[in-house]
Amino acid sequence: MNKYLRQLFTAVVALFVILGLSSTIIMAVRANALNNDPRNARSLYHQLGAYRGAILASDGTVMAKSEPVNDAFKYLRTYSNGPLYAPVTGFFSINQTADRGLEASRSMLLNGEADSLIWQRAKAMLTGATDQGASIETSIDPKLQQVAYDQLGTRDGAAVAIEVSTGRILAMVSTPSYDPNKLATHDTKAASQAYNELSAGQNSPLINRATSQLYPPGSTFKTIVASAALETGDYQTDTKIPAGSSYTLPGTATQLPNAEAQADGVNGQISLQEAVAWSSNTAFAQLGVKLGASKVSDMATKLGFGSTITIDGTESTGTPMTATASTFPSDPTDDKLALASIGQGDTTATPLQMAMVAQAIANNGKLMQPTLVDRVRAADLTVLSQTKPQTMANAFSEDSADKLTTMMESVVTEANPQLAIDGIKVAAKTGTAQIGTDNSAIDGWGIGFAPADDPQIAVAVLVHNTDVYGSLAAGPIMRAMMQEALQQ
Repeated sequence: MNKYLRQLFTAVVALFVILGLSSTIIMAVRANALNNDPRNARSLYHQLGAYRGAILASDGTVMAKSEPVNDAFKYLRTYSNGPLYAPVTGFFSINQTADRGLEASRSMLLNGEADSLIWQRAKAMLTGATDQGASIETSIDPKLQQVAYDQLGTRDGAAVAIEVSTGRILAMVSTPSYDPNKLATHDTKAASQAYNELSAGQNSPLINRATSQLYPPGSTFKTIVASAALETGDYQTDTKIPAGSSYTLPGTATQLPNAEAQADGVNGQISLQEAVAWSSNTAFAQLGVKLGASKVSDMATKLGFGSTITIDGTESTGTPMTATASTFPSDPTDDKLALASIGQGDTTATPLQMAMVAQAIANNGKLMQPTLVDRVRAADLTVLSQTKPQTMANAFSEDSADKLTTMMESVVTEANPQLAIDGIKVAAKTGTAQIGTDNSAIDGWGIGFAPADDPQIAVAVLVHNTDVYGSLAAGPIMRAMMQEALQQ
């Protein structure tokens, strides 16, 4: 072989190697990215032309399904009672890639392209049957979801309910909500207009306020400070701690008051239980400083703060559904630590996170992984996967959990009797976080669980930008959700 033939041969081999590498990158490494690229018309027709599986509530109620239509896309995604379930389902749109909710986290299963469905695809090809995606069976309780949605009404807020022993999410509501049907239309102009309108501004209805928005948790955070104190072994429910009618933040001239005279204690002292019951700012600000940032931060971390929480899905099933990491300040000065210890300042949390705190207290200190999907079924009804409860952390001892429960019961029996439910013991903690210019508005919170002596359901409710205490804004919603769940 002469010199020129060798050069030609080498060039041809090099080109084949390059072709092989580029094909591998396109077909394997970048396959998902290219399939999800909205400019990929072939992928769009393929996805919209597939029979996408249904998304179901725990009782079989259809939240989302594909309907045959007489157009180029063959199937139209429809959502029954769309605004009610939008935070759970997300949307499937002709113009926008599914990027939230179960439509995103289980996309590969819903459209039938997941590896676990390879035999179903082969069977459909051999028999000539319609290739169908898997159905997703969720843990959502439709009645509980409806109660939470109706109770929040037109207010800006969120509500989450979790099954105590398993971490299953029974309700997840975000308001204001939106109708996914407007985004699922095959009218591209109408779909684009709807998306642009819904996504405009910081208060977009597309934002799932239960998982993707951070708020100062106010006095609900005192449950975390109390658990940190109990875990040291130096504090009991009747331990007297410094309180008073006002507390000067360390190194400043800023005065921190209490909202209730009962929170002041007697002669500058108050028991830990009474401090929780009457939500003593002066007591918990000083307690946080006494414990130190490390102990409070460590407890918050054990309960999920500081980490993004995966609620559903993996990279192999789609785009995982996650909750934004809640925050506690790192190495704060004592004045900032005092504020952070009462859920103000640089402490922020999602409603899901605070529901998880309530769940852990109710579950003897065991924090469960929150989940939305119970099982996945192929079109022939065979179960492809079933979710099992998983423990995220043993945040604190059973003894500490029992004492926290006792203290949270006193929040209802002593300070907020309007939150009581006849014949059922309720454990709760309300919160009133000051927000806005000159602290002119309020984020109202309520977290808790019931029955306190045999916990079944843990709840967190957030009402944003309200003008009344959390016990009045969020408390009744929390109570209504508990009552609905326990009467079923």
